[in-house]
Amino acid sequence: MALLRRRASLPDDVRARLELERGERVLSSAPLQDGWAIATTYHLHQVPADGATLRRPWVDVSTARLDPETAVLTVTWVDAAPPTDLRLADDRSMEFPRVVRQCVDSSVVHSERLTLPSGAVVRVALRRAAGDALLTQVLGTGDVDLSDPATAAVVDAAEARVRDAAGLA
Repeated sequence: MALLRRRASLPDDVRARLELERGERVLSSAPLQDGWAIATTYHLHQVPADGATLRRPWVDVSTARLDPETAVLTVTWVDAAPPTDLRLADDRSMEFPRVVRQCVDSSVVHSERLTLPSGAVVRVALRRAAGDALLTQVLGTGDVDLSDPATAAVVDAAEARVRDAAGLA
């Protein structure tokens, strides 16, 4: 018989700091070594024991990777902000990282990876934001020069294909 573990319930003072939008609900939460991490229908929240609450929409997340050795979920951002390390207090529970992955994956409607004339690789993604708004993102390294006409033409064409695949103009 498998042992049943109760999920840690979100403390009221932490829930009060979330400032949830209308229709937004908590999908999963996890105690951190220094606070809480919360996945909602619209955002990833980090509520530290001390300090400001982080609240970013799922379309801002580029990747989220769990290091099972250290139980650190590292979140990288599409705007090149420094990565956020969520140090999970329970290194056995995989529920929160799994929900984070599902939220990030479900925000991607369609994507295309392409190699630019310079050799750099970028990903053009059509993503669904809160309220079902669709937006495109071009994700690449800092050495991608969109002012170069050849690069801009390749990226523009990929963006058009990604939007067209979803039936958008």
